[in-house]
Amino acid sequence: MPTLNALDHYRLLGRSGMRVSPLSLGTMTFGSDWGWGSDEAEARQIFDTYVDHGGNFIDTAVNYTNGASERILGQFLKHKRDRLVVATKYTMARDPGDPNSGGNHRMNLTRSVETSLKQLDTDRIELLYLHAWDFTTSADEVMRALDDLVRAGKVLYLGICNTPAWKVAELQTLATLRGWAPLAALQIEYSLVERSVEHELMPMAQAMGLGVLPWSPLGGGILTGKYNREDLQQASEAGVSATRKGVISSSGHMNERSLQIASAVVDVAHDIGATPSQVALAWTLLNPAVVAPVMGARTLAQAHDNLGALALQLDAEQIARLNEASTPEPIFPARFVNQPMVQQLIFGGATVQK
Repeated sequence: MPTLNALDHYRLLGRSGMRVSPLSLGTMTFGSDWGWGSDEAEARQIFDTYVDHGGNFIDTAVNYTNGASERILGQFLKHKRDRLVVATKYTMARDPGDPNSGGNHRMNLTRSVETSLKQLDTDRIELLYLHAWDFTTSADEVMRALDDLVRAGKVLYLGICNTPAWKVAELQTLATLRGWAPLAALQIEYSLVERSVEHELMPMAQAMGLGVLPWSPLGGGILTGKYNREDLQQASEAGVSATRKGVISSSGHMNERSLQIASAVVDVAHDIGATPSQVALAWTLLNPAVVAPVMGARTLAQAHDNLGALALQLDAEQIARLNEASTPEPIFPARFVNQPMVQQLIFGGATVQK
């Protein structure tokens, strides 16, 4: 019998009818062009292991490892294409000398999708994400251009990443009012060291019908427990770092609080005979808004380890320990509205089920 969260125990993506595995295979590590990824042989082993276990949800982007990720993945997809859900992304610049090779506008969207189709050697993309909001393109231009791609059959479903909750809500409302293809997925950073998305983005996703796909569920590696206080450093890099430690440093997660949270993860893992990575991944799956965390294994051993998270059951005491170490401070307006005095004024002392 499969475990409750086995890779072949599929979930629906948001309000769509598309069925996806509860862990998505991230392929930003496919290709060594950025200095720390997997070569093609190792990437093939990771891909085959994921698919052979029933996994069907593959995540990439047009610019990952300078296009190598999509090209490598395109080779792996052959003879398995029809049973796999491929998600890719547009927004990031592909030519630093061309201002229109990046951004959310129609020109970049069209060129980027054509590039992805060529690199993946496929005729359609199951899920296309807007990779990050550029704060320059209008909502109408974005959603109309995305809808045109869906109507043309080049893209089947739409998603969005790294965008403020108010803007995602605007885009989704606009699509609903105009009869355009809606957003089905929200990919955001979410882990025990990045829980600020619980304030606005996660509740918005549930209300608007978007399935959440957490990226960096291991906090960039911090939650594996492999870093210590000697690794604390400040970094601000304009490009992609040639080391994983550099990537984490530039993300802002290499700090004292993150190490304290990682210590709690390590302690729970030790108590239940699991690895810290499995505990961190299993925790993200507890959130009802989450459909499938994106696992970014760089080696076959890491892939096997990550897959083990699906069989892990955390009890109430262990969850409480992890939450106690990581719960973010409340922000306005929730901080104000949830005060007893304000609740008394809103409901007049009556008990109302929410």
